[in-house]
Amino acid sequence: MNFKMVAPCLLGIEGLAADELKYMNAQNVTAQNGRVFFEGDENILVRANLNSRFSERVQLVLGQFEARSFEELFQGVKAIDWADYIGSADTFPVKGYSINSVLYSVVDCQKIIKKAVVEALKSKYKISWFEETGPIHRIQFSIMKNEVTVMLDTSGTGLHKRGYRPQANDAPIRETLAAAMCSLSKLRHYHTMYDPCCGSGTILIEGAMLANNIAPGINRSFEAQKWNLFSDSVWRNEAERCRDFVKKDTDFIAFGSDIDSNALDITLKNAQRAGVDTFLKLDKKDIRNFNPTTQKGTLITNPPYGERMLDIRQVQKIYNHMGQKFVSKKGWSYGIISPDEEFEQWFGRKADKRRKLYNGMIKCCYYMYFK
Repeated sequence: MNFKMVAPCLLGIEGLAADELKYMNAQNVTAQNGRVFFEGDENILVRANLNSRFSERVQLVLGQFEARSFEELFQGVKAIDWADYIGSADTFPVKGYSINSVLYSVVDCQKIIKKAVVEALKSKYKISWFEETGPIHRIQFSIMKNEVTVMLDTSGTGLHKRGYRPQANDAPIRETLAAAMCSLSKLRHYHTMYDPCCGSGTILIEGAMLANNIAPGINRSFEAQKWNLFSDSVWRNEAERCRDFVKKDTDFIAFGSDIDSNALDITLKNAQRAGVDTFLKLDKKDIRNFNPTTQKGTLITNPPYGERMLDIRQVQKIYNHMGQKFVSKKGWSYGIISPDEEFEQWFGRKADKRRKLYNGMIKCCYYMYFK
């Protein structure tokens, strides 16, 4: 059976998400703002959940139609063959959003969609009441310029939750964004990586997983595993496929440092949960004492900034120290994410390349130096 799916993602990394889905053999991949549509069978659906480093979740697209009234919304939703996906005992909450549309009340849209699904299932199962005690089937909807997309979430917990980070420091970077930074810096399995502001280690861990081709979702579960829609063998086979693709005996190594010893303890525990602790070398050190000993290096970091932890004067000093320490030389590249539009001024030189990214709701820029 072939499905139409959509993978929501952070703004700025849609292209990366689209490319990785194509690499997984997904079909008809189309990137839009904040999401990527694609098609494939149940193997592709499971593969995307297990392997996507940049997507926030994987959703089945059940219907798309225009609605300018609640009646049109009700009839469009009711026309979907809901019994193909939701059993008579299953739980099916509804949530979503509306942007630039006539139907702007999200709460009212939720109620209408829920009612339409109930009416459709009543006709199929010949029952008047749904206990909703079974597995959760989260119905998602988006209404953009009156175009309705109705989806069923297969992931459950967002895909950025890899399962290795129950603890984090005060301002963790999202795992999907950290993975995107590593990809944009072209991190490879033969590289030596550095993060001199490693915090709870997210960038280091995502870098190690990317460099060694370790599937980000291999150590977690997904909502759709509890459904009757996909056989257990598909999940087992795809998980085994992930393990077969892990690179063995790589030269990758990652040096992480931070002034907070507690953060380094958390980094080590997170790396152990992710199974990449053997690739990491950690040291308590101030950024002013950053003196790498290797001939080559790929440095990727998320330094503290004003809105996050420090006042602006402290931040400017850190950027200035970075500019002095991150010198331009053959074999080295530096990637620094910051929301500060004056970062380059304080760093001391213009970036060779810039990429607009979002850390949650904070608009940032990824400054890349490699010349």
